[in-house]
Amino acid sequence: MTILIGVLCQDGVVVGTDSSATFGASQVRTIEQPCKKIEIIDDHIIITGTGQIGLGQRFTEIVDTYWRQNGFRSKSAIQACRELCALGIKDFISTNVPKGAYGSLVAFAANGRFSLCEFAVDDFQPELKTDNIWYVAMGSGQNIGDPFLGLIRRIFWKDTPPKISGGIFAVLWALEHIIDLNPGGIKGPPQMAVLEHSEGGYRARMLKDSELAEHRDSVRGAEEHLEKYKEILEGKSDKKIPEPPI
Repeated sequence: MTILIGVLCQDGVVVGTDSSATFGASQVRTIEQPCKKIEIIDDHIIITGTGQIGLGQRFTEIVDTYWRQNGFRSKSAIQACRELCALGIKDFISTNVPKGAYGSLVAFAANGRFSLCEFAVDDFQPELKTDNIWYVAMGSGQNIGDPFLGLIRRIFWKDTPPKISGGIFAVLWALEHIIDLNPGGIKGPPQMAVLEHSEGGYRARMLKDSELAEHRDSVRGAEEHLEKYKEILEGKSDKKIPEPPI
C-alpha cells in the first residue's frame, strides 16, 4: 500500500511518497511500519516505486548501474527510459515475476532537460511526463490523488506546469490529503525529494523538515482561505460571490 506522486516542473522535478510499508503473506496483511521510500542515486537520480520491495531493490540497482555507465548522459530521455524498461523486464522475467508486481517513478536529466518517467505497474512500459501531462500518481492511493491533483491543476496552473516551489506545494498538499482519507496502508509523514538546478549543473536531494514546514504553512493558508469563502456563500460577508462566466 503506497502513494507516489511526481510533478515535472518548469525548472525541475518534485517526487513525494508516504512513509508506510505493509507486511503480509499472500493477500493477508500483518503489520505496517515506517519505511524510506525514496532513493537518491549519486545526487543526480530520484527513484521510488510501488509494489514488492525486493523488486524495487533490483530496479534501483539497474538504474544505478545505468547511471554509472553514463547511460543518461549519452542518450535522449526516451532512449534512456526504453533501455531501463528493457533491462528491468529482463531482470524480472529471469525470476518469473508476474506483470503488475512493481511500478516506478524515475527523475533524471538528459541532454540538459529535466525528465520524469513513469514505469507503469500494469506492464512496466515507460511514459515521460510532458508540458501537457506533467503530474502522476501511482499506488493504492491513486484513486484519491488523481482527482485532487486535477483540481489543483485546474485552479492554480491550468495548462502550464508549475515552478518547483509550486510543485512542492502541490505534492505536499496532495500527500497530506491522501494520508488523511485513505482506507488503510498509507501513513505519514510525507517524504519528498527534488531534482533542481545547482552550481555547475543539477542536483537531486531530499527536502528537509524545515523546508516542508514552510510549504505546509502555505497549504494551511490555502485551506483557511477556502474555509473563509464559506462565509460568502452563507451571506455572512460583505464580499460578493463572483458571477459565473456566461
